[in-house]
This record gives sequence, C-alpha cells and structure tokens, in this order.
Amino acid sequence: MSALVVGAILVVIARAPLIQSNGTTRLRTDDDSDVVVNAFTGPTPPVLAFQWGIADEITAGENTVTYRISYLFGLRSVESIVRSQTETTPSGARRVELDVTVNGQPWATYTVTVSTDNDRTSIDIEYTSNRRFGLRRIPQQIVAERYRNEALTAQGYTVVERDTNFGL
Repeated sequence: MSALVVGAILVVIARAPLIQSNGTTRLRTDDDSDVVVNAFTGPTPPVLAFQWGIADEITAGENTVTYRISYLFGLRSVESIVRSQTETTPSGARRVELDVTVNGQPWATYTVTVSTDNDRTSIDIEYTSNRRFGLRRIPQQIVAERYRNEALTAQGYTVVERDTNFGL
C-alpha cells in the first residue's frame, strides 16, 4: 500500500506545474533586416522550428499562423496559434512580438528586436513562458536545448549568445 501512495505522490509531483522558463538569444545574419522581419512574421518563424517542423498542417492568415500537430499515433493533437505584431522603435530597430497559444491557453511570448550594424543584421530575442510546466517536460526541454542552435544555424543565423533559465 505504501508503494502505491509513493507512486501517486511521484505522479502528482511530475505533473504539477512547477517550472517556468525564460531566456535570451542573440543572433547575427548577413540577410537584410526586412528579410529577417519577414522570416519572424511568416508561417515558419526561426525560433519556432520545433513547432512548424513537426506540424501536420500550417495555416497562415494575416498576422496569425496556426499549426496543427498530432502525436501518439494520431490519438492526441494540439493546435498552436502564433500571433505577430511588428513596430519600429525610436532607435530605428524593428520589434516583432510573437504571442503563442496552445489549445487556447497562453504558452509563450517572444520579443524579437531586429537592428542593422555595419551591414550585418543583429537579432535579439527575449522569451518568456506564459505558463508553468511539470517535471515530466524536462527531457523535452533538454532535447530542445541540445538542438536549438543547430536549428537556427541551418536557417542561416549565427548564434552569438544564448541564455536559458528555468525557475519555480
């Protein structure tokens, strides 16, 4: 009986929403800033490669992209919606905000600042998870962290710096 109680407690702890992530990333590219802004506001934003890369269906509307993703052999599915807004800052940089929801629930916000410096385009990204995750998501986060730089590099960006934080 005590093993059953311990097992139940472990399941509750693994599923309990305890962890929230945030971080920053700095990228560089030789692409023009307009090309970069279009990439981040288009149907396949570079920072969401793990979402659009596995999507069964991508539907793009004005300032909105929807990814339908199924898993567990089609037994479960999610709908991820990305809304983008673009503005120009007083310094002349362009700021893109990506607001991500999954099945109607807030998921994450990405604030992308695109500026030009000596014929190179710099991209500063701040992201914040808008929800907390259970411990069972840690393996998924580790795999994503392992391949995130490679995914960005494959899209033509040089990763200058990245900092990811997980907090309670």
